[in-house]
Amino acid sequence: MKKTCIAMLLAGGQGSRLYALTQNMAKPSMPFGGKYRIIDFPLSNCANSGIDTVGVLTQYRPMQLNAYVGSGQSWDMDTSDGGAYILPPYLSAGEKGSWFTGTANAIYQNIEFIDNYNPENVLILSGDHIYKMDYSLMLKEHLNRDAAATIAVLQVSMEEATRFGIMNVGDNGYVCEFEEKPAHPKSDLASMGIYIFNWPKLRQYLIEDEADPESSKDFGKNIIPKMLANGEKLWPYRFSGYWRDVGTITSLWDANMDMLSPKLINLYDESWPIMSNWPACPPHFIGEDAEVIHSIVTEGCVIEGKVENSVLSHSDVVKPGAKVMYSVLMPGAVIEEGAVVEYAIIGENTVVHAGAHVGSAPDGSEGWGVATCGPNIEIKAGAVVPAAGMIYTGEEV
Repeated sequence: MKKTCIAMLLAGGQGSRLYALTQNMAKPSMPFGGKYRIIDFPLSNCANSGIDTVGVLTQYRPMQLNAYVGSGQSWDMDTSDGGAYILPPYLSAGEKGSWFTGTANAIYQNIEFIDNYNPENVLILSGDHIYKMDYSLMLKEHLNRDAAATIAVLQVSMEEATRFGIMNVGDNGYVCEFEEKPAHPKSDLASMGIYIFNWPKLRQYLIEDEADPESSKDFGKNIIPKMLANGEKLWPYRFSGYWRDVGTITSLWDANMDMLSPKLINLYDESWPIMSNWPACPPHFIGEDAEVIHSIVTEGCVIEGKVENSVLSHSDVVKPGAKVMYSVLMPGAVIEEGAVVEYAIIGENTVVHAGAHVGSAPDGSEGWGVATCGPNIEIKAGAVVPAAGMIYTGEEV
């Protein structure tokens, strides 16, 4: 089965900077935007771009993600010659090893899977970004430029550029230099961690890199610099749409708040649907005395209090007299009578008991942050969880 392009989706990230929220799940499994998980975005992009074969590389806490993705049916990928395939780390008989030791090593361990489809090109994706992107346009540009690799880049401010891998471009338009988080960037083109490689070329570089004991086994640190050093043609694909890396509490909260503005990212575009595998739930219910202002309220929710500028996932409950403002409730959260949740993220199945207060509005202080309660915990009646309070699974507050 020869294909023009298949995708390899790196979805094994632990997401340690999300603290309690990813204590029991991989970051791509994180609920997002009311009715999605983060991994829905790259999977939907693949489906909408006509890429029907996706290897999903899992590692940290994979069980939930494996069950969620399944064969890819929810993203119309369960075809006779395609599908979504879960690819965990593995060892052959007699081998010594461990988890994937880097992004390049993760692909190296799955050379046999890729060879099975004999693709001309391989699309490498991260499972923890929120964006809508037509990969077929990137592939077309990759082929037209006869590139060994095409790297998606986003224009950022020069101040932000110090946080990214930066692509410097020569007079001919091709990448001439790559700098990892430079103190004094020469360019504002930041790598998005989205690559299309000519597979025969990449295959050889992966084999050589794996044999190098000094290598970090990473695309940004090893593979791309080696290709540049060898004079390979690397093309920057400029992307101008919405894109967020949701690797921190603040960025996760920000991205959820962005969902309230269709001008930033339109979830209602029928030509580019974001598909998911959420459970079927009854319609949401808004009580007679409830107040809902500029919010996302997903199916299965029961709202009898006040919800304002917030994102509610399926099966959330806001009881009479409770207030939820500028917050994100993950599935099954319960906010009891008189409780206040503001500028906060509440984990799955967590109960905020009557009269408790979680979070606070920004006050300009250095220590302020989004209050975060992990999944499956209980906030005692009358308790106060301050801004930037990290509450871990299993602890009662």
